[in-house]
Amino acid sequence: MSEPPQITATVAAFARIAQTLDTLRRLEACRPPPAEIIVHVDAARHACADAVRAAFPAARVIVSETRVGPGGGRNRMTEAARHALIAAFDDDSYPLDADFFARAGEIFARFPDLSLATSQIVHPGETPAPDRRALRETCGFNGGGVVFRRSHLLEAGGYLPLPLAYGVEEEDMALRLIERGRRLVFTPYLRVFHNSDLAHHAEPGVNAASIANIALLAFLRYPPRFYPLAALQIANRVFFCLRMGRRRGVLAGLAMIPHHLWRMRAHRRLVSKAAVAAKLALRKGGWSDF
Repeated sequence: MSEPPQITATVAAFARIAQTLDTLRRLEACRPPPAEIIVHVDAARHACADAVRAAFPAARVIVSETRVGPGGGRNRMTEAARHALIAAFDDDSYPLDADFFARAGEIFARFPDLSLATSQIVHPGETPAPDRRALRETCGFNGGGVVFRRSHLLEAGGYLPLPLAYGVEEEDMALRLIERGRRLVFTPYLRVFHNSDLAHHAEPGVNAASIANIALLAFLRYPPRFYPLAALQIANRVFFCLRMGRRRGVLAGLAMIPHHLWRMRAHRRLVSKAAVAAKLALRKGGWSDF
């Protein structure tokens, strides 16, 4: 069998220095380690960038002086990457298995038609599912635990540069990849630990963004016939927030929709009706062992 492809690991960081350094230690401890590591530090958090440079001189550090959000950071790292495959992590996510990069290389060598493979994400207190050698088609992915082909992401135009991208970052990218006929899969053979209890999802700003971003995705990508679906999706999100006791930010999220759409109007590129329908249909993908 040929040697597996080399993989660039990217880490989107902001201000959590200790967590960022821990993630980098765990990446370097993998066997084999990634061929290169790139860290993006958002919003001129130079203390974080300096700490990374001091502890990991081999890592490449990119700093954005203004806040570009996780998507904007991933775009810059993707453009800078030297290798065809990229494993993307957040500052609080890292591989559970030491041979993560060997597994990822094997998957992409075995399935050369793949655009991305998203990982099984495990949170604190959860028991990982078995690392089954299987995959299934998927309509989405987790940006902090995914391996993708660099060229495919660049051809699709990259992520939206939003400071708070909840509900739109991965959904938008998945839709544009599907529009281009790309293949997206989920596999439990790749396992990533996300060291977060997700409590920040209840913060008012996050709550508001998660509502407004549903409208943004529809405005930027959906043909008009799917606008009723978008309205239903917004309503479902509002009801979810209220049911979970996340009342703060709901009205702000609804109120910010017009300005949010206007501010991002330059990114508007509608996809086909077939692409939206295909994304919805991919929710029902079956398993294939390998």
